[in-house]
Amino acid sequence: MPFDLSVTPLTLAVLAGVAFLAGFIDAIAGGGGLLTTPALLTAGLPPHLVLGTNKLSSTFGSGIASVTYYRRKLFNPQQWQHALVCTGIGALLGAVVAHYLPAEWLNKMLPVVVFACGLYLLFGGTPKAPLDSNAPIRKTWQAPQGLGLGFYDGVAGPGTGAFWTVSTLLLYPIDLVKASGVARSMNFVSNVAALVVFICSGQVDWVIGATMGLCMMAGAFLGARTAINGGAAFIRPVFITVVLALTVRLAWQHWFGQA
Repeated sequence: MPFDLSVTPLTLAVLAGVAFLAGFIDAIAGGGGLLTTPALLTAGLPPHLVLGTNKLSSTFGSGIASVTYYRRKLFNPQQWQHALVCTGIGALLGAVVAHYLPAEWLNKMLPVVVFACGLYLLFGGTPKAPLDSNAPIRKTWQAPQGLGLGFYDGVAGPGTGAFWTVSTLLLYPIDLVKASGVARSMNFVSNVAALVVFICSGQVDWVIGATMGLCMMAGAFLGARTAINGGAAFIRPVFITVVLALTVRLAWQHWFGQA
């Protein structure tokens, strides 16, 4: 699509600021889409263009966050090969069927599922695995986990990072910091895969997406470093806050029909 500015410079500046904050939050706990998606809709972009543009900006943020976790040795791709491949496949399939899949029932269930994630972490605590644990990561659940969450991210997206964090804590001997590294890396893979489909469909505003993406990169870099240095004691309250906010947002949107 042409590289013209489809919003005013002031609106673009506001979107850039929102993207920075979203990148910071997303790198720690996920849920950056809580901010960027409504912001893009408020800016006047049609819904189909919002999805593609948001995927472009999210790819920037999740990319720099995943690299930061990897460089700190908090994510080992070799241990997660099955999940990485299946996440990409699931996201491609999800993005392809996004325009055909009736998702009303899924939308109604989202607030319940996301809220359950928050309750688990709030009352269930976090695993006590040490940060330098070298316990083997089983591959049994990686394929269904990657396919399911990748597909969901391709179809919809809200809460994907939270779902990755909680499911990883439940399925593997891993602590909250490393689980955040897994979530950010898998988010990056699913974002790239889904973005390919949106690009092929011409559903990306490149100027807005790239501008927001660069700001999300800056926010995500700062957020990832803050999360790693602060550890689980810092991530946990931020994660719970984001999950509860996501629950309210999804319930308001899908249960009460509010935008």
